[in-house]
Amino acid sequence: MTSTARLPRPRTIELHGEPVSYHLLGEGPPLLLIHGISSSSESWSEVLPALAEHHTVIAPDLIGHGASAKPRGDYSLGAFASGLRDLLVALGHERATLVGHSLGGGIAMQFSYQFPERVERLVLVDSGGLGREVHLMLRAATLPGADWVLPALAWTGALGAGARGARMLGRFGLHASPEVRGIADGFETLEDPDACRAFLHTARSIIDPGGQRVSARDRLYLAGDVPTLIVWGERDTLIPVTHGYAAHELIPHSRLEIFEGAGHFPFRDDPARFVAVLRSFIDDTDPATADAVRLRGMLRGEVAA
Repeated sequence: MTSTARLPRPRTIELHGEPVSYHLLGEGPPLLLIHGISSSSESWSEVLPALAEHHTVIAPDLIGHGASAKPRGDYSLGAFASGLRDLLVALGHERATLVGHSLGGGIAMQFSYQFPERVERLVLVDSGGLGREVHLMLRAATLPGADWVLPALAWTGALGAGARGARMLGRFGLHASPEVRGIADGFETLEDPDACRAFLHTARSIIDPGGQRVSARDRLYLAGDVPTLIVWGERDTLIPVTHGYAAHELIPHSRLEIFEGAGHFPFRDDPARFVAVLRSFIDDTDPATADAVRLRGMLRGEVAA
């Protein structure tokens, strides 16, 4: 993925016999950055160094993405969440503030649901899993025949044309938006047959031809005890900003930050503002503490969120 910032070489750890690539920078309270579908840890490159000034920042390539392994395996939200739990524990971190973008937001919510004792705060950035609507091109990946169409396009190099086109616009002084560049870069990764297969498995685990089929909305009340920040690009064309407003209403005590004029990658549209908003949120909130008795009461409807 193209970026104005360069990160140090990523590290690699073997988990369950598969290599997992990740960036590890800084010192301080752990901050886990979770990227979106067909993306990688490089998507955070414009904000990662600034965040590392006050935090231990862990930015992995999810399984099936970037430089991590791309096995024929489980690409469900639950499997991603378990893999991230294992990574945190292997690196010596019991808890972290989770920052999830797009697919990563859905994974962060699943992580919070599966492992509440390991979550200090939750930050959802243009997150999936909060409504049915999603861009047609992602829904198309779930249609019959996509297994043959996408690899064929990758073989011809057509999937990389978007990224090359974005770079060409830059040479002519016409700068594509961060949303266009982010989407184009993601498509370019699908020229790798293993990445293309992992993309299809991931997309079909959460999306069908009608839109997103996995939703966290019925369980968002459980996040009321976890400090939650919702960040959204006002002009997101992949996942509409209305999902952010709806989540804000459903998560008690959550904060909502709308980036005016930004698209699906607000942390690339305005990196300085994103870092400032995230730092302020962390500074102003105390880490969550899991309470099994209270959780049981909320699930039984005996305790208000």
